[in-house]
Amino acid sequence: MKIVKVTSKYQTTIPQEVRKQLKLQVGDSIVFAIIDGHVVVKKVESLDKAYLKALANTLTEWDSKLDEEAYRDL
Repeated sequence: MKIVKVTSKYQTTIPQEVRKQLKLQVGDSIVFAIIDGHVVVKKVESLDKAYLKALANTLTEWDSKLDEEAYRDL
């Protein structure tokens, strides 16, 4: 366990042992979650944009004017 200080702007440095364990690199994103009164820090895995684009192309069956009219008020 490592104790770190919080700056006047509520910033802190992620300890080296945590950076190594999470394999953090400059530009990576992390998420903070509060679980049972404890803060958990997790690395956010980058999105596979090619996969998401391919997936989006399969969802066109719900992309029509009739669907837009039917579900507009939801």
